[in-house]
Order: sequence, then structure tokens, then C-alpha cells
Amino acid sequence: MARPQHLFTRFASKTSEWAGRPATFVLAVVLVAVWAGTGPVFDFSETWQLVINTGTTIITFLMVFVLQNAQTRDARAVQAKLNEIILTSHAENRFIGIEHLDEEDLQHLDRLVAKAAKGVRNERSTTASNEKNGSSDEPSANGASAKPKKAKRKTAPLARAPSQ
Repeated sequence: MARPQHLFTRFASKTSEWAGRPATFVLAVVLVAVWAGTGPVFDFSETWQLVINTGTTIITFLMVFVLQNAQTRDARAVQAKLNEIILTSHAENRFIGIEHLDEEDLQHLDRLVAKAAKGVRNERSTTASNEKNGSSDEPSANGASAKPKKAKRKTAPLARAPSQ
């Protein structure tokens, strides 16, 4: 027998999939239109208004939990895929687990990565302009290469992610 957690996971996945379909949106619009159309029949009473308010509040309250469950699982899956890409590439392994850093540390890291990216763009544009101006990769008269050495990527040490 499936554990209750697995049952909820399947329920949340199916419900969020169903809720995101265009047909579900059309159904919701039709329900609101029918409710609005019955306003004159019920003389736009407080009970008539309470029906839509209560119904939408209950549905919204329950959907928050269902959608959050699905979104959390999707985010974890994407994070696992990104970690695998980092591990199997030449990227910095120190970036694994940064999703556990606090907001201030993430903002600092964003600034560092943006600065490094700007440096890489500047380096590439300098290299491209040198190639246009006739610089070559051939050794010069003294045997040294005219091609600049690729700068080593610099990253700041990261704070340790908390253990789970």
C-alpha cells in the first residue's frame, strides 16, 4: 500500500496539472458568469455574495498547499539537475548548495558573479577587437605568443550551507 505522503504527492501533481489547463480556467469563468447571472434571481442578497466568497476562499486556501507542494518538488528536481551539471562540468563545485544561503549572501554572490561575467565579456570583446586589428596567435619574434593567457576564473569563498 502506498504511504500517505506518496498519495498526497500524486494528488498534488495531478491537481496542479489539472488546475493549469485552459479548460479549468474556462470552467472557472463559466462558474463566475453563472453566479453573476443568478444575481437578479436572488436579488443580489448577502447570501448570494457569500456563496462565491466562501467557495473561492476555500478553493484558494486548499490550492495554496497543493501548488506549493508541486512547486517545491519541481524546484528540488531542477536543483538536483543543476548540481549534476556543475559536478560533471568545469564549473565551480562550491556553487552546489548555495540555495541554502540567506538572502544577503545570495545578493553578494549575485554581485560577484555579475562582476566576473562582465570581466569575461570585456575580455572577449578585447580579444575580438585584437583579432580584427590584425593581432594573431603566431609567436612573435622573441618566441612569445601574442595571444593573452586566459584569466583564471575568480570566485569569492562562499559561506557554508547549513546541513539538512
